[in-house]
Amino acid sequence: MVSSMNTSSQSAEQRLLDLGIVLPPPPQPLGAYVETVETGNLLFLSGMLPIVAGVPRYIGRVGAELDMLEGRAAAYVAALNALATVKAHLGSLDRVVRVVRLAVSITTTEDFVEHPKLADAASQLLESVFGKEKTSTRLITGVVSLPLGLPVALEVIFEIEP
Repeated sequence: MVSSMNTSSQSAEQRLLDLGIVLPPPPQPLGAYVETVETGNLLFLSGMLPIVAGVPRYIGRVGAELDMLEGRAAAYVAALNALATVKAHLGSLDRVVRVVRLAVSITTTEDFVEHPKLADAASQLLESVFGKEKTSTRLITGVVSLPLGLPVALEVIFEIEP
């Protein structure tokens, strides 16, 4: 995944380069909605999914069809899609003032209890790109199902510069 680094003096765009992260094209909506809504100084993202080039990358429940590492990888891919969506909407990740909220929904078996460890894959990527001082609050929920049988969906709210 991504390692932590001193991020206080670097821009988000520079951190992406330093980390060697190439963002994918932003995902397209899977239904009658938009991926982003900007209002005032907030940018809301619709559910970001682990989809690559329009195709689900991971399918199944964590603890059954997928193990923890696959679940973390799914959360990481969904977070990459969130970053790609923000960059496409704003033109630059440097317009992000902070990540306000990260909500992570995870499709799991009843006995799965390591939700925070799985969600950390998304949180750590966002922290690596934006810096620890811009780390968000977080809500994690275990759910019975998500669209297309996907294991993870992220909802992210950003504070942005006008």
